[in-house]
Amino acid sequence: MGVRKSSRNNPILCVEMNHMAMSRIYSFSIFCFCFLFSSMLLAQDTTSVVKKEKKPLKNTIRLNITNPLIFGNKSFVVGYERVLSSQTSFSVNVGRTELPSFGKFNFSDSTVQINKSVKNRGFHITGDFRFYPSSENKHLAPRGMYFGPYASFVTMGRENSWELDTDDFQGTVGTDLNFQFFAVGAQLGYQFVIWKRLALDFVLIGPGVAFYELSAELDTDLSAEDESALFERINEILEERFPAYNFAFDGSFKTSGTGKTTSLGYRYVVHLGFRF
Repeated sequence: MGVRKSSRNNPILCVEMNHMAMSRIYSFSIFCFCFLFSSMLLAQDTTSVVKKEKKPLKNTIRLNITNPLIFGNKSFVVGYERVLSSQTSFSVNVGRTELPSFGKFNFSDSTVQINKSVKNRGFHITGDFRFYPSSENKHLAPRGMYFGPYASFVTMGRENSWELDTDDFQGTVGTDLNFQFFAVGAQLGYQFVIWKRLALDFVLIGPGVAFYELSAELDTDLSAEDESALFERINEILEERFPAYNFAFDGSFKTSGTGKTTSLGYRYVVHLGFRF
């Protein structure tokens, strides 16, 4: 049993979610943001003086509610934000994330068929520093508009088995698919505080630079033609199921089983939190 080592052709990965699903999520989030913003404006004090809390609440624990919508319900990321001063804070978010499920595929007109997912793995960590300018906010941090730098690292992997029936090979082939990216950039967002304890945080704009890598290793030696057929089938599944895939990769994965690129990244997240 040999492990295939592919040469890297420096393609372009990105992870593209179904455009219609992404539009719906984004539109719904913008609607919630506008509704809450209007409600908060109506509920605010008419005075322009900031009223300090008797006991400042400097900690917020929160749940990322965007990732499960994109990657499925097995994606679970929690965060913590700590207020450093009346205008600054930092936060860290960690958790589990996975490649979208391949589901069950039967390719009656193809030589390649998926059997099952053997093992999934994934990890997410993001950190950011936030500045809440007093010139734009009536309240103290962590309430109101903020901006600042962020850094994010994600790694995901899946082992699968595939049935191949070709002129040169009939049997099962195992693949070990690995995807990871590292991104740095700047973000702009707004955090609502409702009933003193509840926090709803929108990271609205988060451009940056991202470094992507995708690779698949085989546990069986195959001919170049059979390898290409297998990688092409995996590529088709990733295009359908993996958010932003087409944005980053130029198609070289389906012939070589590997892809690596640097391109523009983007961060958009909604968090639901509790202050204490």
